[in-house]
Amino acid sequence: MSYDGPPIRFGAFLGPYHKVGLNPTLALEHDLQLAEHLDQLGFDELWVGEHHSGGVELIASPEVFIAAAAERTKHISLGTGVSTLPYHQPFMLADRIVQLDHMTRGRLKFGAGPGQLIDDARMMGIDPSTLRPRMEESLEVILRLFNGETVTHHSDWFTLENAKLQMKPYSDFEVVVTAAVSPTGPKLAGKFGTGMMSLAATDPVGIERLAEHWEILQAEARENGHSVDRSQWRLIGPMYIAETVEQAKKDVAYGMRWILDYLAHLSPTALGSYESVDELVDVVNASGRGVIGTPEMAIAQIERLNEKSGGFGAYLFQASDFAMWPQTKRSYELFAEYVIPHFNGQLGPVEASYQRVIDAGHLTAETTARVQQEAKDRYAQERSAKSR
Repeated sequence: MSYDGPPIRFGAFLGPYHKVGLNPTLALEHDLQLAEHLDQLGFDELWVGEHHSGGVELIASPEVFIAAAAERTKHISLGTGVSTLPYHQPFMLADRIVQLDHMTRGRLKFGAGPGQLIDDARMMGIDPSTLRPRMEESLEVILRLFNGETVTHHSDWFTLENAKLQMKPYSDFEVVVTAAVSPTGPKLAGKFGTGMMSLAATDPVGIERLAEHWEILQAEARENGHSVDRSQWRLIGPMYIAETVEQAKKDVAYGMRWILDYLAHLSPTALGSYESVDELVDVVNASGRGVIGTPEMAIAQIERLNEKSGGFGAYLFQASDFAMWPQTKRSYELFAEYVIPHFNGQLGPVEASYQRVIDAGHLTAETTARVQQEAKDRYAQERSAKSR
């Protein structure tokens, strides 16, 4: 059955989740290679995280990573996924983002969030309970700076005096805020008229709140004089694709249990520990938390998310070292080969053109054979006439 909705974009949300034990220098190189790989395969977006503890998510500066990735890629959009606003002086962060917008020639997107790792905040002497209020305060200031305003703002954690960016943004780049299970994320996105990135989109609790979250975002946007569109909404979920479910299970034995156990220490809705990879994969697939399987299963998952949400703009892989690096690259290849064209409208004309040939039976072959025979006969007649 063909998909007849609006085209969906695809990309990856790169925390990244690396299995501890891998050479960290090589892990960062794999991340840059992933940016190149997705760009070559035709993926639309790559979002890059910011973390400072834990030993798993090794990128400390999404801006530095994006600057390097932009030199290796041609088409893919590169977003901060996310910049942790409470950790930065807002004027300095806004200035760096505008510089990146120029350096990427408009391929930049700006994702904002409060931060997830508690140790990050504690090491900087920040009370974790202040993270979300500070994020909201910072975002309001940063958006005013992006708009070219001169900003004076006195806070208990930063001060701006007649602050104004020295460069205009290169483009009207998209701003996105994160959302999980609570209504806080969609409320904030609506207040500022930004895009939204649903981190818990495939969580059994989170998926049931997708439609509600969009309604909250729309209501807040209307109250604040903004217009929002579903194309600005991104859903994130774990996915690993192979030729068969059995092969997928074999591949993710490398790191899936390990990474999900790590995530269980961070998120209250994460899965617990399982005795075997087979059991874990079966639970993930049956619950809809993710897809460890085939392109057909990936298509079904995205169609389910589309139905539950009422429609969204982009689906992002939760990029993880579930499998070893060569198998991980193949997973993205299979997705690009079979899943992306199902949702972006490219398969329809190709399939229709193929079907016209099949429906015509052997008419083309018979016509070609007849024309070839006629050509042979004409040539024979020409040679015969010359020999007289």
